[in-house]
Amino acid sequence: MNNQPSEQSIRQAYALARERYAALGVDTDQALQRLAGIALSLHCWQGDDVRGFEAPEAGLSGGIAATGNYPGRARTPEELRQDLDTAYRLIPGRHRLNLHAIYAETGGRRVERNELQPEHFAGWADWAMEKGHGIDFNPTFFSHPLADSGFTLTHPDAGIRRFWIEHGIACRNIGEYFGKTLGTPCITNIWIPDGYKDLPADRKGPRQRLIESLDAILAEKIDPRFNRDSVEGKLFGIGSESYVAGSHEFYLAYAVTRRILVCLDTGHFHPTELVSDKISAALLFVDELLLHISRGVRWDSDHVVILTEELLAIMQEIVRGGFLERVHIGLDYFDASINRVAAWVIGARSALKALLMALLEPTDRLREMELAGDFTGRLALVEELKTMPHQAVWDYYCLQQGVPVGIRFMDEIRAYETSVLAKRG
Repeated sequence: MNNQPSEQSIRQAYALARERYAALGVDTDQALQRLAGIALSLHCWQGDDVRGFEAPEAGLSGGIAATGNYPGRARTPEELRQDLDTAYRLIPGRHRLNLHAIYAETGGRRVERNELQPEHFAGWADWAMEKGHGIDFNPTFFSHPLADSGFTLTHPDAGIRRFWIEHGIACRNIGEYFGKTLGTPCITNIWIPDGYKDLPADRKGPRQRLIESLDAILAEKIDPRFNRDSVEGKLFGIGSESYVAGSHEFYLAYAVTRRILVCLDTGHFHPTELVSDKISAALLFVDELLLHISRGVRWDSDHVVILTEELLAIMQEIVRGGFLERVHIGLDYFDASINRVAAWVIGARSALKALLMALLEPTDRLREMELAGDFTGRLALVEELKTMPHQAVWDYYCLQQGVPVGIRFMDEIRAYETSVLAKRG
């Protein structure tokens, strides 16, 4: 693309921006150093529309839908890793991978989910070790015959519940394997679709069964240096519009009492609820928090993350509260209507831009104004920060990290689409 800034102009713009921020007491070099230490967890399922390798021809079920038919979907583990490699090269910093159980590599053999072993993910571990990525993990409680009823860990049939409990246990062991192999803790996150389309007569029963199932999954203690457990709630889903057993309130209470992580997915609340307001409240009672950053449009539609006011507010809350070491940030969306590699890159770069803008705030000064009752000064400064030259700092960061500056990343994605994606048929 034409009219792209030169390296000299990027450095000059950064020097001017550094002066502007220094006048507010902000050290931009320090902000960039902190940003470089933050790892996002990229969700593997954007690359293949959440099909996995267990039975990709079977399609999705469990209230999940990936819409669109853009060409180039990854069909094999090798293709998916190739696409991920391309995305990581265009995102500044060093980041993680978020993997689902349906991405097991079983050599073409049918392996039931309750029988999955670390060996079925050795290819992912080898790749992550070579590339320098940590891995996070998720049991897959959907797209399976024993989930067709809409119930898994809350199913009234004890035998079906036992199958899913065993799947959860197997996945925690796989998470421990990733943590030991890669030298960084794996967060194993549990989400289930269980709920009713219409109003239930018994809301308590499924939740009682869910407690028993989760307790059984978590019964074996695993060293947190290797695996950390998380639970993720939801307001509603397709086919569970009236009731979801694993609501946010349920899981927050469960996480507090079991001393595990709770996951806040930005698409799993009512559209008028703000996840940014929940972070400090939850972290007063849990040690760590997992975020799944998504973008709902009218409902939990998992659109590609963009730089919205709420995304910025979430990152501001993490930075202002001093929570960077206690909050784990992952992306969670799946758009099959656009180039899938671009979807990863656009979403990740947007999340990192929001983090940078939060790191460029004079947090102490804002807090001092607030404590002094100077709400006028606080409002004026917050508004001024919105048009400070954060883009110049971002461009310099991309230059530092050796990734394309500005929209240049699309040049590489278009070339990759022509040379690789378009040939997949």
